[in-house]
Amino acid sequence: MRRRVPPIVSEYFRGGADYETTLRGNVKAFQQSVTTAYGALKFPSLDMSTTVLGHSLDVPWFICPVGSLRSLYPMGDAVASKVAGEFGTVMTLSTLSGTPLEDVAAASEGNCWYQLYLCGGRETALRAIERAKKAGFTALVLTMDTGVSGLRVLHARMKPMEAMGPFRGLSLKEKLMLAFRKLKLAPQMLPRLSWLISYYWDGGLMKFVNIIDDEGQPMPYTDIGTQPAASAVTWDDLKWVKEAWGDKPLIIKGVHCAYDARKAEELGASGVIWSNHGGRQQDRVPPTLHIVAKEMPLVGDTQLDFMMDGGIRNGTDILIGMSYGLKAVGVGRVTAAGIGAGGHAGFTRAFEILKSDLDRAMRLVGVQSVEELRERGAEIRRENQLQGDGHLPPFEF
Repeated sequence: MRRRVPPIVSEYFRGGADYETTLRGNVKAFQQSVTTAYGALKFPSLDMSTTVLGHSLDVPWFICPVGSLRSLYPMGDAVASKVAGEFGTVMTLSTLSGTPLEDVAAASEGNCWYQLYLCGGRETALRAIERAKKAGFTALVLTMDTGVSGLRVLHARMKPMEAMGPFRGLSLKEKLMLAFRKLKLAPQMLPRLSWLISYYWDGGLMKFVNIIDDEGQPMPYTDIGTQPAASAVTWDDLKWVKEAWGDKPLIIKGVHCAYDARKAEELGASGVIWSNHGGRQQDRVPPTLHIVAKEMPLVGDTQLDFMMDGGIRNGTDILIGMSYGLKAVGVGRVTAAGIGAGGHAGFTRAFEILKSDLDRAMRLVGVQSVEELRERGAEIRRENQLQGDGHLPPFEF
């Protein structure tokens, strides 16, 4: 992806908040996890299926909501949805997307979830909920960890919105300044002509086509980092969102503690995604895997289905995550990397790698099904007694 997509675009998907301590911690938490391996076992086949919120998944991972996928590849959200359907899993569409939600739902052979930000206020959100219901989305995901936007330092320094702006409406001096700013990007654009051509072929700067105002117009593309903060969710919002959505599952994403999980269930949630937003919001919060290990057991008696995202980069990570009893895990940067590398072919290859990794890990650890992995997780995991992290591979993405 980073070879094909220029840094001024790819950095949005790669980066994290502040010093990226939590971003790296998400990955290292998995890298530092270890398991035992039961030998002398051979399985003719494996069962990777799982069930979450009444949805049957052929693989134990789903696609997290990732904003602006269309900036990586034409109709990127619909492409991701198509691949999800082909692998028998769920696509979660971000509100901050450039592909009509109807097209995303139609692209998949399976189920799709819609992730809701309250951009534009309550009435705008209600319009999006109604559209998602009519399009056949089967669950609504409400993200709760965006009271303010995280500071993604490196991407902010690149000032992408300045470079991506149009010339219309500018004075001659402003046009010259913008032209100079765009020319400065030539060294990173010229080696990536395939992305540049596809970007303009797809219409250039996208709009947030699933955020429709009172006049029926989509929201123009603005600094995506400011949008979640402008639509921060409170507990009071869950009441009217739940009422508008109806009886289908409501999932709360961005939960860090048992208290919030219990509160979400009290207000009608069916599931929780333990998540620190991929290390993109508050830096120096625990890695999501540590949140799962520490907080999930404290929830107590519950009917919630538990999921997580953050730090998953390969099939062994999926195995470790599922060993804590989760119903499924979410992949976000894997999605961006696959779509950005080559659309349908690139994302299909990313999922093939995940599936091959998980197949091998399950066989070597000695479990035949994801359900067995969930049930026997505590006896499979082992304490890591290695000190430090110098033995770990370098952080890449």
